[in-house]
Amino acid sequence: MKKINNEQKLNNYLSLNKIEDYFTADMKNWMELFLFTKNEHLCREGEEMNYLYFFVEGRAKVYTTLSNGKSLLLSFYEGFKVLGDVELFQTHGAASSVQAIDDTYCVGIYIPAVREYLLQDSVFLTFMGKALSEKLNMLSKNSSINLYYPLEHRLSSYILATGVKAERIIFKENLTYLAELLGTSYRHLLRSLDMLCKKGMLRKRENGYEVINEIELRNLAGDIYR
Repeated sequence: MKKINNEQKLNNYLSLNKIEDYFTADMKNWMELFLFTKNEHLCREGEEMNYLYFFVEGRAKVYTTLSNGKSLLLSFYEGFKVLGDVELFQTHGAASSVQAIDDTYCVGIYIPAVREYLLQDSVFLTFMGKALSEKLNMLSKNSSINLYYPLEHRLSSYILATGVKAERIIFKENLTYLAELLGTSYRHLLRSLDMLCKKGMLRKRENGYEVINEIELRNLAGDIYR
């Protein structure tokens, strides 16, 4: 995590996302701009989270750790999102882990300095209620996806969300970890990747896969994990 001392860039994010409208008082003096580089964690499950973050640019994946030690994908973040909303109301550590897929910018507010005020701000609490209800609906939907959607569909969504976007999307991942994250076996994952290749959506490369039919892959992925 790196603090970015660029007031113009901070102001642009505040204006674009209308963040100052979510508070009764002017909270700008408490706001800081942070950069999380690719693969860096914005938060880790169970660890203390001292900032309320407004996710304003980049991509990240959200996952939880099960009692058996394995990880399970919950969703992806892209576009405006809120992190630390659950943690604002309880002190048991982050509810899940969030890891940057690309370089990611967040506007942060240091919670210990403003917690008491925020918990009495009706405008902010109304905004938090909406954000939490959207998050609950998303998690409920994505839990069903992990149970009922075929692996090919979930894998397609993951490839599109995490692939490196160049002339064509390039997908490189530790497949053992990916199988765990998608709640499947390594062999089943390999079969699904092979099937996507046979259907003309992917092409195997030396160190990964190349998306050669993005339209069909997006049709297969739909809005899974969104």
